[in-house]
Amino acid sequence: MIYATGDLVELASLAYAKYLQPFTGELEIGEDYSEVHLDGVELDAPQAGGVRLSESAMSSVTLAGGNFDRVRLDDVWVSRCRWIGGSWAETSLLNVFLQDSVLAGVQAYGSQWRRVVIRDCKIDSLNLRGARLQDVEFRDCELTEVDFSDATLIGVTFPGSAIRRARFHKSTVKKLDFRGARELDVALGWDSLKGAVIGEHQLGEAAPALAATLGIVVR
Repeated sequence: MIYATGDLVELASLAYAKYLQPFTGELEIGEDYSEVHLDGVELDAPQAGGVRLSESAMSSVTLAGGNFDRVRLDDVWVSRCRWIGGSWAETSLLNVFLQDSVLAGVQAYGSQWRRVVIRDCKIDSLNLRGARLQDVEFRDCELTEVDFSDATLIGVTFPGSAIRRARFHKSTVKKLDFRGARELDVALGWDSLKGAVIGEHQLGEAAPALAATLGIVVR
């Protein structure tokens, strides 16, 4: 397992990657890959549905479009990667560390994320509708128009992150903690965030949106 928080996981993962086998081929539908390192690979519209990647690493990998439905990532370290578009529906991420990467337009609805750390990443228009996130940390990230509608979020935190125009419509939350987020802009779904924790300054900034949600007229 490589899951942890902070700099320790980065150092451990860098050492761990040295013992992996280089992999530069195509990911085949439904295949299992273990203890491999994808480094500097560019894949255009790959068809990799049902792939299982375990105890492995990805660095400087570009994935543009393609099908990754029902992919499973177990104990995987991801660094300096670009995932642009593509379908990641019903994927499973367990003990995954992702840093210094870009996720844009990824369709990850119905996915399952557990014990995942995402650090220093730019995340734009990520579709997590109906997903389940448990013990997930977004640290020092830029999240723009991420859709958490109908999702279940348990033990999710955003230290140092900017959240812009996020959607939480009909989401279910438990131990959802926004404290420490640099920005908190909820475009839809304040009424679904019962039980979430926010800081005092965030409450002041969110007051107009909360009033509008409750139908309170401020004059």
